[in-house]
Amino acid sequence: MNESGASIRESRGPGSKKVAIIGAGISGLCTAKVLKQFGFDVVVYDRTPDVGGVWSETRRYPGVMTQNNKGTYAFSDFPMPRSYPEWPSGAQVQSYLAGYAEHFGVDRHLKLGTEVTSACQDENTGRWSVSTRDIDTGEVEDRWYDDLVIANGIFCDPFVPAYPGVDEFENAGGRLCPASDFHDLADAAGKHVLVVGYGKSACDVAEALSEVTATMTVVAREVTWKMPRKLGNILNYKYILLTRLSEGLFEHIEQRGFARFLTGPGKFLRNGMLGTIQQIVRRQLPLDRVGLLPEGPFERLVRHAVSLVTEGFYDKVESGMIEVRRGTVITALHEKDSRAVAELSDGSIVSADVIVCATGYEQRVPFLDDEVQRSLLDEDGNFQLYRQILPLDVSHLYFVGYGSSLFSPLAAEAAALWTANHMLGGAVLPPLEQRREFVRARLDWMVERTEGKPARGTNIIPFSLRHVDEILDEIDANVSPLIRFSQWILPARPSSYRRSTKALLARHGVDGVSSAR
Repeated sequence: MNESGASIRESRGPGSKKVAIIGAGISGLCTAKVLKQFGFDVVVYDRTPDVGGVWSETRRYPGVMTQNNKGTYAFSDFPMPRSYPEWPSGAQVQSYLAGYAEHFGVDRHLKLGTEVTSACQDENTGRWSVSTRDIDTGEVEDRWYDDLVIANGIFCDPFVPAYPGVDEFENAGGRLCPASDFHDLADAAGKHVLVVGYGKSACDVAEALSEVTATMTVVAREVTWKMPRKLGNILNYKYILLTRLSEGLFEHIEQRGFARFLTGPGKFLRNGMLGTIQQIVRRQLPLDRVGLLPEGPFERLVRHAVSLVTEGFYDKVESGMIEVRRGTVITALHEKDSRAVAELSDGSIVSADVIVCATGYEQRVPFLDDEVQRSLLDEDGNFQLYRQILPLDVSHLYFVGYGSSLFSPLAAEAAALWTANHMLGGAVLPPLEQRREFVRARLDWMVERTEGKPARGTNIIPFSLRHVDEILDEIDANVSPLIRFSQWILPARPSSYRRSTKALLARHGVDGVSSAR
């Protein structure tokens, strides 16, 4: 393990450098494509049999679809097909990503169905020995790489609470699984199903399964605000939450420009806008009638995530097809009268043939040894990454996709460009101690802003465009001020950022077209 304290990284030339990328989702595919353009020799590993990450066929639950509209959930140089609906399905997103990999030749660098079991760094050279296992054959392989990029994503491994009595529950025929492991609607037919959680995934899967279940119960510890796809059934939500104006309504650790005015002297305007949106949402959704009006103001929508309303969910709650147990949790699982049941914190016993947990994810890097993991994490288990990319004390290691963003493909692309520039020795960074102080201050702010739910230090919502700015500004590859100005009113168009890649390629004297082949 080497300390990455130099302000300018030593360049060894891309042509001879081999880079391993762990993860073939949005971030991994994008990183592979960008590094290929700059002439690096890349290999992408993923344990699933297809590309897509969270959109892989192995992880798609019934009802899953994008939260963004297709115009904002795309790469800068590869738009989603015009034939896609405004909010594409999970299968369509996976197809889009597979098409991206094929179009840019990334598919030739994929090792799918391959699990990375360990990645160990040579203390003298900084190079990485990556050990893998073929999922189907069990064949083991070891390869050396100059650099390692971790792109397994912030939605790496689903989290399922350790409920007491799970063995008794399963022996009675009950099934407990994360949402990403529930794939077939028929498996819920005629059954009593509990969905744990109240985020978009929980509501999506509950709405879809309720079509075939005997009963559908949502167990929600907390009821949160949600944004309709069209505010007042007229205005697309992308104009509300996917602009710089929306980001400017919330206090940032380094507020600047008009955003400083909105959260300072002009706070009355900001409060008025948020209050108006809250009133419209409250009138549009039957929150009062169904007893699901959240506590606190609407601005809590962006504490640690943004959840879009699942079409039909509240209608089914109102009709009785879906029951929401608000303010409750599962305290234990049991067998009763030869049936699988769940005990809730309100003392009730609920039949539960299937329990689907949409209870979040764990960001894990189990393939790294304990010493490296300790250097990556703070005392609370948060990742200490400069710009959500660069570790403070481990060289030749990068993270792409470790910033939860409303513009995931665009944020990944910016991080991939930053990574390529750093690998080529083009980065002029603050000294190590300044980077350490920067990371500590950002983590403290993140914990406070998310009310203690910083997703292990990966949560940058709602400041997605601000995050992209910071990354691209540091490598002098941001879009023009005029484009940024237009984004105050209009949602960002990923295609506007195509010039960022071109600018960086030109600076390093690389023919991006030929090198990407």
